[in-house]
Amino acid sequence: MSNALAIAHVSQALALLIESHLQPEIDMAVKVEPRKPPAEPPAEPTISVFLYQVTPNTSRRNDDLPTRAPDGTLVRRASAALDLNYVISAYGDETELVGQRLLGSVVRTLHEIPVLPKDVIELAGEKPYLAGSNLAESAQRVRFTPNVMDIDETSKLWGMLYQTPYALSVVYQASLILIDGRQTPTPARPVERPEVRVLPFGAPGAPVPPGPGPGPDGALGQDPDAAAGPAPARGTGAASKGSAKGTGAASKDPAKTPAKTPAKALAKRPARARKGTAGAARAARPPARGTNRDAADGTERTDDN
Repeated sequence: MSNALAIAHVSQALALLIESHLQPEIDMAVKVEPRKPPAEPPAEPTISVFLYQVTPNTSRRNDDLPTRAPDGTLVRRASAALDLNYVISAYGDETELVGQRLLGSVVRTLHEIPVLPKDVIELAGEKPYLAGSNLAESAQRVRFTPNVMDIDETSKLWGMLYQTPYALSVVYQASLILIDGRQTPTPARPVERPEVRVLPFGAPGAPVPPGPGPGPDGALGQDPDAAAGPAPARGTGAASKGSAKGTGAASKDPAKTPAKTPAKALAKRPARARKGTAGAARAARPPARGTNRDAADGTERTDDN
């Protein structure tokens, strides 16, 4: 965590890191400045470190939320998580490819030392305009990562720099910078008098035990599930439902079948069976008045006086 001077402190420390690692490939005096690329390209070897964009860090931007309670009371110290985007340009004699040599040294340095060292941060903090910065005390270290910009993005970037000619450059992102708020939340008051009470269930002021409430006589009531009796076995309900369904179907069948069943049954029987059935039916009828029935063959005779 650091204060509002962290952004300027990182820019100054980055310039010092590049300047202190130019050797041994660069054997000339090089000026490294944390400023915008100059409108007029300098004749002497120069490296400009320009902070062109500050963006919220996508993964840590909401770590401090919520900072206040619904009544407005500060409950957590605010902290802004930021990423810094730099464009680093190199200038020098083109006939000796000074700019390209300087840019190669920059890439080698930031690839070899991607995390900003603490001694470089402390050295940058000695500047009078960074005297109040506490970036060196922050536990979060700043890491540099190269970014890729296509032709369209590069054109837009240099188009924002009014009357500044394009120079060979590389783009890096510095992450993560945390800037703390100035207000500190008031800590909660400690427990002044611990008090622990042990009461049995049913005593005045004791909590109500979990489960069913008391019965009519004041005793704890029986579990409603237990009072209702054992649950029916699985499949009994289906059997009773099936039997009820079968009974209902049976109750409906006699009302519909008596008129149709004999005719259909007689039509399906063979002729011999139908003949026997007709004879049995005649034998079952009572004899007419004045008629005698022979029990042996079932024939009827009429008595003539």
